[in-house]
Amino acid sequence: MNKKKNRTRFIPGFVTGMFAMLVVVVAIGAGIHFSGYSFGESSASAVDNAEKKLKALEQVIDLKYLDKVSQNDLEEGLYKGLLQGLGDPYSVYYTKEEYKELMESTSGTFYGIGAYVQQKADAQYCTITKVFENGPADKAGMKANDIVTKVDDKDVSGEDIDKVVSMMRGDKGTEVKVQVFRSSEKKYIDLKIIRDKVETTTVNYKMLDNKKKIGYIQITEFDTVTQQQFEKALNTLKKQGMKKVVFDVRDNPGGSYDVVCSILDTLLPKGTLVSTKDKYGNEEKQTSDSSCINMPMAVIQNENSASASEIFAGAIQDFNAGKIVGTQSFGKGIVQQIMLLEDGSAIKLTIEKYYTPSGKNIHGKGITPDVKVETPTGKEDTQLKAALDTLK
Repeated sequence: MNKKKNRTRFIPGFVTGMFAMLVVVVAIGAGIHFSGYSFGESSASAVDNAEKKLKALEQVIDLKYLDKVSQNDLEEGLYKGLLQGLGDPYSVYYTKEEYKELMESTSGTFYGIGAYVQQKADAQYCTITKVFENGPADKAGMKANDIVTKVDDKDVSGEDIDKVVSMMRGDKGTEVKVQVFRSSEKKYIDLKIIRDKVETTTVNYKMLDNKKKIGYIQITEFDTVTQQQFEKALNTLKKQGMKKVVFDVRDNPGGSYDVVCSILDTLLPKGTLVSTKDKYGNEEKQTSDSSCINMPMAVIQNENSASASEIFAGAIQDFNAGKIVGTQSFGKGIVQQIMLLEDGSAIKLTIEKYYTPSGKNIHGKGITPDVKVETPTGKEDTQLKAALDTLK
């Protein structure tokens, strides 16, 4: 599989010489690239105007504001406000502490409450999409589809998903108070959750039908640990005689661009897996080699299947390698890049759109299933049944 080459990009600066920082891209996510560069200079007028206004505001605060002022908090607020000014919920500023927590979340092992969280682009609050069985959140009574309204008594309306997640993470044995709104019961519920070590199993697998030799592989997220877990699942099921396979990416919020492309390279024959374009029209492609598993496939998705999981479903669909079953997916067809600043803080910035092998950008639209089956409401998994039917 062809990997993206490291490259230098220049982003127009915003304010002042103090922002002349070396930037090193080191992060993960759906489409993160690795490179290093320095910010360019801003126009003099933009810098002068911003500095004048900031000085005036600082004088008013010093003169009139009732309580003590933290210079550090003011500076961090400026940086966060700059990114919020883009009007893009996926472009975010991280403090040094927030960036560290973000990196921990991608390793597959962390301390927290044990739940997956998702935030739609137009949503004010984050929603719990999955609670880890026997994890801290599960023991406290949290359920999938709970809407997170407060963390430690702070209203999290409008907060970025990464910020909300970082607030719920913490040291083992510490308590976090989480208020949720449970729409099924039409009430707010206050939960006290004791944080603990959470080791994420991102891949689950089993043989569904030994007679028909159909295997089942569920991918809950494309994390750093997912590649190895996926290879183990695939090899184990092959040894058990698997000749057909169902992939389940329901409620998969996405993850690492590199990981999903590597997995697709294992599954699909030679061709373009996904391509990206930046604001200048520069295009880059991720391709697969000729080796593949060469067996019938089906993919189950739902409205919470987003980002990297849509790259996964879109490639299999466009290669005609298998049917997509379920509901319309989330619709996140853009790529973020995380850039580490020299003081340990970082920014996440939307830099590209991605396109499926046939050239479709699914942002705001999602992947349309080949076989539409609504989310099961009873005990029977009707989506899984429909996926199995496509393999007969």
